[in-house]
Amino acid sequence: MKELEIGAELRRVRVEKKLSLRSVATAVGVSASLLSQVETGKTQPSVSTLYSLVNHLGISLDGIMSGSGGPSSTKSKSGSTNSVVQRGGDNPTIDMENGVTWERLAPGSTDLADPLLVTYPPGSSSSLEGKLMRHGAAEYGYLLQGTLTLKLEFETLEINAGDSFSFDANRPHLYRNESNQTVKGIWFVIKTHDDRYDQAVTPLANGHSAASAVDVLRMIDQDKR
Repeated sequence: MKELEIGAELRRVRVEKKLSLRSVATAVGVSASLLSQVETGKTQPSVSTLYSLVNHLGISLDGIMSGSGGPSSTKSKSGSTNSVVQRGGDNPTIDMENGVTWERLAPGSTDLADPLLVTYPPGSSSSLEGKLMRHGAAEYGYLLQGTLTLKLEFETLEINAGDSFSFDANRPHLYRNESNQTVKGIWFVIKTHDDRYDQAVTPLANGHSAASAVDVLRMIDQDKR
């Protein structure tokens, strides 16, 4: 696994867009001191905070991942490029608040779907503050182990190992591991073009716009190659 320095990348984008630390913090609903700690790597953001930051900053990865717009590929530690197989040690990984981790799996020849190996340790959640998040995507998942609680708007659902799920991620939602066992699962985040979401995204100079926080994984991974 390749652990990514997400804070430094978020700061680079913020500075490049000439946005103050305080204005961004206010926009995403966190304190300026917390955002500063995230940018300097002293603390990790929650899943919901990461989504909020990416949406507000309007981070774009399509051009970076595909270059001239073609399919993306995976470069291994040996330097070879292969769009079919991605070795486990090459998985870009984000460690988030209270131990939640995302590992991006082989992206294949399209950037329409983001495959993730997601881990929720006991007691962890997508937001420590209990905030429900929403983003422009459809989420599909399959639980490999453990029991995960999904709060979807006003409904609370229990997902067990072997269960699968899917929903429109524009609906407010929250994941929680209320058990004493680590939860692992495979997520597919399918990008959508919802006007409610797109209006909140500011395009970058290259004209692209972000679809999800998974884009941060791609940006940093590509920059390291």
